[in-house]
Amino acid sequence: MRGIVPPDPETDVSAAHHALVYMPGRTRKRFPAGCVRLMDSAEAAVAAADPQGKWFPARVLGPSKSSEGQYLFYLLDWLE
Repeated sequence: MRGIVPPDPETDVSAAHHALVYMPGRTRKRFPAGCVRLMDSAEAAVAAADPQGKWFPARVLGPSKSSEGQYLFYLLDWLE
């Protein structure tokens, strides 16, 4: 996947998760960890979504540490 720090094959630190992502819109492909709430399932993420409050359900990959030292999650896909 281009633009994504690949997961370490020797650990399970970075993995795919269902989540709520706080964003003003759906144009970004990566998010700071503070804007991501991990959820137990896709159904839970969709049920807890709040588009008016700018919380959108998604499937994300992470966390990964950026070159600036921040923890990031990468968008795999938006859930509807």
